[in-house]
Amino acid sequence: MSNRVIVVGAGIVGASLAYHLAARGQAVTLLDAGLPASGATGSSFAWIGRPETSDLPSAPLRFLALDEYRRLQRELPGLRISWSGSLTWDGTGDDSGDGSGEGSGEAGRPGGAAADVRAIEPGLVPGPGTPHHAPDDGALDPVEVTELLVAAAVERGAELRVGTPAIGLVRDGSAVTGVRTGAGVLPATTVVVAAGAGTATLCAGIGVEVPVESSPAVLVRLRATPGLVRTIVAGPELEVRQRPDGTLLLPLAYEGQTNRAALQDTAEAARRSLLRFFPGASDVEIVSAEIGWRPMPADGEPIVGAEPGTSGLYLAVMHAGVTLAAAAGRLAAEEITTGVAAPELAGCRPDRFV
Repeated sequence: MSNRVIVVGAGIVGASLAYHLAARGQAVTLLDAGLPASGATGSSFAWIGRPETSDLPSAPLRFLALDEYRRLQRELPGLRISWSGSLTWDGTGDDSGDGSGEGSGEAGRPGGAAADVRAIEPGLVPGPGTPHHAPDDGALDPVEVTELLVAAAVERGAELRVGTPAIGLVRDGSAVTGVRTGAGVLPATTVVVAAGAGTATLCAGIGVEVPVESSPAVLVRLRATPGLVRTIVAGPELEVRQRPDGTLLLPLAYEGQTNRAALQDTAEAARRSLLRFFPGASDVEIVSAEIGWRPMPADGEPIVGAEPGTSGLYLAVMHAGVTLAAAAGRLAAEEITTGVAAPELAGCRPDRFV
């Protein structure tokens, strides 16, 4: 018998879940207070990579990231990913010949082999440390991909309800049986909460504590001649990639900016930083700077799985949501559909906080 599943949150994680559930014949309703990708997804740097090695509990999930996106491209031919590779360095060493490089960013410390910078990024003057190249890394437009996943879910029978905020979860004893909206209660066999930073508040209404906080980050957009930056470039002072239309994306740490003037100053500082590493870029202009409020679990690791002691409630909240969306969406959909636990998600379970 098919589940009646409600997915709360139409960011890239919720969209992936809705697509994979609908593809498995589940009756799915996808809810969001706004349009798909209108939350943290839209302000993501959207770097897809995987670590060379990792001892994180989520390592089995992270190692799947690239392969799962390549699978999605086979399933959905319209899904566009720029498999440009990444060039990273960590800033250690006395000159560019010492140290080793690892990127930060959405991909999560990808690493890679020692690189010939001039051949890969002719315009780049890297900082100290040995640049490393990870040729399999990629990047995508998170809004475009989220919308494509939602459309694919709808084509497979899912229902999309935008402008429909989840006011609360409906609990009957130890079971979650639906979602309360402004239009009334929507019943469900399973409620998947993929509401990002809003997950904690929504679950608190039924007495379930989910240790997730909102973690701000800044994304600066600059305009430059296409082809200036060929790969994903990441070092201690600069992280940047370029879209085909010439738009440069630079993610930055949040430093307490509270108004547009402060964000404009941040964008100008980012522009100057870019010019130090790409000195030949004379035509760079500021487009925008915005703050994205990312979900951040208390231990930094994804929270994916059924909530212990509360049947009918499944959680899917994580940082690096863009990187992990394809893998987490497939594995979670299989668990919900079959009831069989995915071993790759063993380190991500909510019960680690109990």
